Parts: sequence; C-alpha cells; structure tokens
Amino acid sequence: MQKTKFPAVVVTFILCFAFWLLLTWSFAVQELIAGAVVSLAVALFTARFFIHEKAFWLCNPVKLFSGLFFWVCVFPVELVKANVDMARRCFSGCRNINPGIVKVPVDLKSDYGQAALANAITLTPGTITMEVAEEEGQTYYYIHWIDVTKPSGKEAGDAIKGTLEKGLRRVWE
Repeated sequence: MQKTKFPAVVVTFILCFAFWLLLTWSFAVQELIAGAVVSLAVALFTARFFIHEKAFWLCNPVKLFSGLFFWVCVFPVELVKANVDMARRCFSGCRNINPGIVKVPVDLKSDYGQAALANAITLTPGTITMEVAEEEGQTYYYIHWIDVTKPSGKEAGDAIKGTLEKGLRRVWE
C-alpha cells in the first residue's frame, strides 16, 4: 500500500474544504467543523489518488491565474462556438454532417492536463473523446466528431482542440 505524503493530504484537505464551503455556503460554526472533519477524512483516504507529485503547484500565481483564465475565458468561448455550430446544424435539418472517428495527437505530458483536455473536448457539443492511447511515446485521442472535414490527425486536432490545448499547457506544464 502506498504511503500518503503530508503535502498531498494538506492540498486535498484544502480543496475538499473549499468545495464544501462552495456547496453549503454556510459559515456557522457547526457547519465549518463538520466540513473540516469530512474534508480531513476524505483527504486522509484519497490524497494518494489525487496528488501524485508537486502538491503545491497551485500556489504558483501564474498557474493559478492561468487555470482561472482558461476555465472562465477560454473554455466558455470554445463552448459557445461549438453550441452555435451545433444549433446551426440542427436548424438546417442536420443535412451537413459527416460523423466519424479521428485519431488526434496530443502534446500535453501531464496526466491531469490530458484528462482536463479530454473532458473539455467531450463537454463541447459535437465531439466525444472515446479513448486515450499511447503509441510509441506519443499520446493520441480517438475522438468521435460530428463533422469530419479534415481526416488527417494534425489538421483534425487543430480544428477540434483549437485553443484548448494551448490554454491547458499553461496550467499543467
């Protein structure tokens, strides 16, 4: 069994307690104590699964603001663009779709960054990340895309990932 490191427990506790405060939005003493106890219990049992290395990377202001900028500015813009595209396709009778699966190379090295990118791609309408595969040291996503206009991996990747990968690279690498 892997031994949990103290910094990982601290960071997991802070994140869980912050999430508790956001969910309850109550600052009564009983609520704060209950939240601290539950957050500590969760942190003790799960920290080794969440934090693998560099537990305090979020304390870096550049990473913190890059993450906030990505989730508040970059991702919502891509989400709106994808929603408008899907609405246009639906209102035109769904005649102009060409669904298919494309293999897209991913340049992010961090597991967290790759997971965040796969989730961001899946959350945008018209794309679903089906599988993450590593072949010969290169990571690839197999993505179901509603309109395969560019069958090549690099060109399709640029069309699908857009600015998402660049934004997440600033956060996770």
